[in-house]
Amino acid sequence: MKNLKLTLVVAFIALFSNGIFAQVDAIDKTGLAIGGYDVVSYHKNNKAVKGNAADSVKVEKTTYYFASKANANAFKANPKKYLPQVNGYCAWGVAEKDSKFSINPETFKIVDNKLYLFFNGDFNGTQVNTLEIWNKDEAKYVKIIDKKWAMIK
Repeated sequence: MKNLKLTLVVAFIALFSNGIFAQVDAIDKTGLAIGGYDVVSYHKNNKAVKGNAADSVKVEKTTYYFASKANANAFKANPKKYLPQVNGYCAWGVAEKDSKFSINPETFKIVDNKLYLFFNGDFNGTQVNTLEIWNKDEAKYVKIIDKKWAMIK
């Protein structure tokens, strides 16, 4: 019985920890942005919060989910205020590698009222958090990211 409990605890931890570092496409094949996370919550609460389909807003071909009607309405009133930079791709990947990397929606930073998202997960057997790399030279990256994005989008 002890072995069964231990096995279940280990399995739960493994399952939970994989979810923490799950990468998503900035916009998936169905058009859902950021794995369904609420872009307004990043700004209002400085927190990554899953949205829901009932409170969604479509911008062109992209669908954004929100955690509440109030957040959906705030987004509708001023989408540019809340939209992630570089279409939600990994900010460091764009600024440093001129590439579009997937992101972990729970790894983000607000800089000058702009939302930046980052890769945070396994890369070839090594844990990589590009936010940590970004933080080491943020001023440089913020200065060049728009020019880099214009070249690769």
